[in-house]
Amino acid sequence: MEEAGHQVPQPGTKPHTARLYDYFLGGKTHYAVDREAAVPALSANPHAMVAARQNREFMHRAARFVAQDLGIRQFLDIGTGIPTEPNLHQVTQAITPEARVVYSDNDPIVLAHARALMSSTPQGKTDYIEADIRDPERILERARQTLDFGVPTALSVVALLHFVPDEDDPYGLMRQLLAPLAPGSALVLSHAALDMDDGRMAALAEHYRKAVTPTQFRTREETARFFDGLDLQDPGITPTCEWRMDLDLGPIRQLPGTVSAAEAGVWAGVAVKR
Repeated sequence: MEEAGHQVPQPGTKPHTARLYDYFLGGKTHYAVDREAAVPALSANPHAMVAARQNREFMHRAARFVAQDLGIRQFLDIGTGIPTEPNLHQVTQAITPEARVVYSDNDPIVLAHARALMSSTPQGKTDYIEADIRDPERILERARQTLDFGVPTALSVVALLHFVPDEDDPYGLMRQLLAPLAPGSALVLSHAALDMDDGRMAALAEHYRKAVTPTQFRTREETARFFDGLDLQDPGITPTCEWRMDLDLGPIRQLPGTVSAAEAGVWAGVAVKR
């Protein structure tokens, strides 16, 4: 398999973003090479594990908001990563058992664990596409086998676009993915921040560029461009740790202000297509 023109390495020979994220979340699906890459990553930004967990919890709250408050029953999740419970379909189908969820990722290791993403309720449905966000036509074509784009769909692009540098036209890719979705569809997006701390995130981005993959963290203003033409939902674009904490249903509810923006290090927002 090729990823954006680059040979995908055999597992364990090169650190990978999905496995590093799994490590930061406390998972077990990673190799020694990923743990070795995590050491300088944590040196660059000691809050990387906090940031990963805050990002994951934002995804849970945003999925709950989209299903519960917006009433959306269909989800297209791009850049799924290694399954970590609860997954998107588990959050949404707990609210709406008939929800349909299509996952997409370009990493063979995610495909190897895709069975965990296919455990749908009897009323709903899940599917998995092995594809790169740089091939939006393939993603949309395959997603149509499960989803009806004639009704509102939630497009989830969580912690992915900072691995799509400007030369790959991430804004154009997002326009292509949103174009066929019906009015009332939602965009759920988070993006590593370049302007939320005193330089730790910039140092982390530099480490990723050198050791892992092309990386481009962005400012709030640059992140806001992904929502152009859409109606941002309250509270707008905020650090992950500040987005709709009232929707937190974790076993131990996090009190607002417990985690700082500098520790979270990621911008997040949800918007609706007109």
